[in-house]
Amino acid sequence: MLRLRQRRTLTLRAPESPGAAAHVSAASGLVRVGGWLHVIADDSLALASFPLQGDAPGQLVRLLPGELPPEHRERKARKPDFEALCLLGALTGAPRGALLAVPSGSTPVRVRGALVPLEAEGSPGGAVREVDFQPLYAQLERELGPLNIEGAAVTGTRLRLLNRGNGDAGTDAVVDLDLDRVLRALEAGRPALPDVVRTVRRWELGRAGPVRLSFTDASPLPDGRVVFTAAAEDTRDAYADGAVTGSAVGVLAPDGTPVFLDGVDAKVKLEGVDARVESGRIHLLLVSDADDPTRAAPLFEAVLEGVAG
Repeated sequence: MLRLRQRRTLTLRAPESPGAAAHVSAASGLVRVGGWLHVIADDSLALASFPLQGDAPGQLVRLLPGELPPEHRERKARKPDFEALCLLGALTGAPRGALLAVPSGSTPVRVRGALVPLEAEGSPGGAVREVDFQPLYAQLERELGPLNIEGAAVTGTRLRLLNRGNGDAGTDAVVDLDLDRVLRALEAGRPALPDVVRTVRRWELGRAGPVRLSFTDASPLPDGRVVFTAAAEDTRDAYADGAVTGSAVGVLAPDGTPVFLDGVDAKVKLEGVDARVESGRIHLLLVSDADDPTRAAPLFEAVLEGVAG
């Protein structure tokens, strides 16, 4: 059983919109770059960036234009549903690397992502660009059925996506894209087309109690492995929320095969992970989503025992 230790909560300098709470609540992905920790939320139009050390409040960077309604049901219907955050290397327009905010694709309005250039020290810098995932997601939906992309990580020459298969009828899958073709599309400002798809493999991750565990995020390791989080949420599909019976952390081999899985010692819905190898051990930062806009999301830390770094 993996022990979680809460490090801080994700408070903000200012709310995203007037009258909203000054915190991130529905944290869904995170990436550490230099001295910064970047977090996306599935109910937001902004990226939140926090100092890696200490508990100073974070600052927001707008990813998409417009405003989301405050009422929960309408907001849920209109949100872009950013579910994964991925670190990319240098590319045209982002010579110091960039963050790719990835939407879930779980409804027709949830296909807009964003590319965020970074400064040398890891903070956001430069103009944010919208990224259209619709052509790619249309192809993946033909192969997998209903989509809910929740993890993204660069591993070798591939951009690896994890599809979350909510409910007993859902499909958990590891989707490998040709990284070079994806980067060329991003540099050209055009959508990635179906020809970027290399492999699609379906997996079953087991259960937490009576509920299936499903992928919720991904973070790469230097040797080509990928650390992933999974949650067991009692819901029939990728749209509805449900009771969470547990979460787990696992590892994919370089070829995408799950080779390790262990539950965590708290009943939380883990939605984001950043993994680093330090002194031969895999150290994790993790965020969870309480599905409650009045509560600030926590940032946890843990060490992945039983897996070599």
